Amino acid sequence: MGELHNWVDRKPLGVVALITPFNHPLLIAVKKIAPALAAGNSIILKPSELTPLTSLVLGRLLKGAGLPDGVFTVLPGFGHTTGKALVEHSLIKKVDVTGSTGAGRAIGAIAGQNLAHYTAELGGKAPLIVFEKADLDLAVNGIAFASFIASGQTCVAATRILVEASIYPQLVEKLKTKAESITRRMGSPKNPESMMGPVISAKQLENIVRLVDEAKSKGVTIVTGGERMTDTSSLDGTDLSKGYYYPPTIICSNEHGDIFNTKLWKEEAFGPAIVIVPFATEHEAILHANDSEFGLGAAVWTQDLSQAFRITDQIEAGICWVNTHHRNDPSSPWGGTGSSGVGSENGKDAYYAYTTTKSTIINYAITEAGIANDDWFRDGGEGEVRYG
Repeated sequence: MGELHNWVDRKPLGVVALITPFNHPLLIAVKKIAPALAAGNSIILKPSELTPLTSLVLGRLLKGAGLPDGVFTVLPGFGHTTGKALVEHSLIKKVDVTGSTGAGRAIGAIAGQNLAHYTAELGGKAPLIVFEKADLDLAVNGIAFASFIASGQTCVAATRILVEASIYPQLVEKLKTKAESITRRMGSPKNPESMMGPVISAKQLENIVRLVDEAKSKGVTIVTGGERMTDTSSLDGTDLSKGYYYPPTIICSNEHGDIFNTKLWKEEAFGPAIVIVPFATEHEAILHANDSEFGLGAAVWTQDLSQAFRITDQIEAGICWVNTHHRNDPSSPWGGTGSSGVGSENGKDAYYAYTTTKSTIINYAITEAGIANDDWFRDGGEGEVRYG
């Protein structure tokens, strides 16, 4: 700009509030803490009341590593009391939450009162599309991982499985066999041989039961699972009735019941219950995949690379996988559209989200040039048109 030089700095926001969920309590906390600290902020972390201990241990480790007092604080408590008081405070300059869509909307409304910066990674209802050009066995293994890892308690869990009609019967049978293999190996979370443990709480179990029972009432087919586990584990003798155990559950339509009319098609169960439907064309698959208020994750299984590009381009989701699931480069943005949240985490996006920009302009003009050009209120004379 000639005699003027303009530069932009990024400055920390100040005190930021991080609110984390019960699932992946350490991983999700660290994903937020690292960019917030790197940007120069002080942090108050409010972990889920269901899983606070990992965050408290992390706090002790950071203190032991030399982090100054007050830079990182762990604040355990319930969301409706402790969390609400935290995000309402006028000193909080940013709120970053991972949680349910309902919680995200409520927290965002409060943060907005103080015009605080806001990032929200919320619910999902990820579609997973399997085309006839996919490797069927790899796809079945991929669905099992995408749907049942962590007992289905992940925001990007594949809960709506869309399968090309030509391979639908084969895939359903193979996936049923896989799911029942997991069920036989469910047991104590302390047992390293256990393939899947309980869900987090009675409330979470009740939500899964509610959605599956509602689907049953519509006449759909339960391929496998569909009932709370109350027997004894064949793996290690654990009394499953004393925990919140729910088996891998697969549900599909039949001539009497349409899965599209169930709440399970629309609502997030956050558990190991999935629906599986056939499709005839790519267009139909895309329509089903995008039939959701959520838009966080999605997956496509095919060995046809041009098909993979064509389909992922049309799916309304912040993250798309091809022939895999869950995997994410830490430098790649992680976030969704619609009811799945606002903003994104990871990489430079996360760093930028914990900063604000400051623009500085300096005038290097010598005195004579300044007098000649910058005396906006000089007397008389002709010259350029001026303000006013």
